[in-house]
Amino acid sequence: MEQESREEEQASTSQNNPPQIGSHRELIAPEDLVFVDKQAVEKLSDGLISHYLPDLQNSKRALQELTQNQGILLDTLEQEITKFRECNSLLDINSLFTEAKVYHTKLVNIRKEMIMLHEKTTKLKKRALKLQQQRQKEALEKEQQREKELERERQLIAKPAKRT
Repeated sequence: MEQESREEEQASTSQNNPPQIGSHRELIAPEDLVFVDKQAVEKLSDGLISHYLPDLQNSKRALQELTQNQGILLDTLEQEITKFRECNSLLDINSLFTEAKVYHTKLVNIRKEMIMLHEKTTKLKKRALKLQQQRQKEALEKEQQREKELERERQLIAKPAKRT
């Protein structure tokens, strides 16, 4: 009886307000309306929740585990990146050592060359000193020879005899 009165109310309402198609608010035809008991709604909700909740909880755990694993992977990846950077810096250090070895070899060669040049200059200085001494000796001998010749010429020059 109660349902009949509701249907009549809905029929009179639908006649006063016919359904409008295409409007932003579509009216529901009275035959489409279903009245459900609150207790039935709760039981259906509980059933729906009990049916999907275990799967959702499993999915939640799986997502948490994946998130945790992802964090671990990110940490591991960061450590590997750090290792690669250290490896690159070691390669840079190795190249620096190689370069230092090359420059050390160049310095050793320059040092040998400088020692050789020093020895040559020392020999040249000794030779120059000997030559200078020899020239001085020759110049002294020439001077002595000239003095002897001058003395000889003086002796050869006629001297007036002294009157007594």
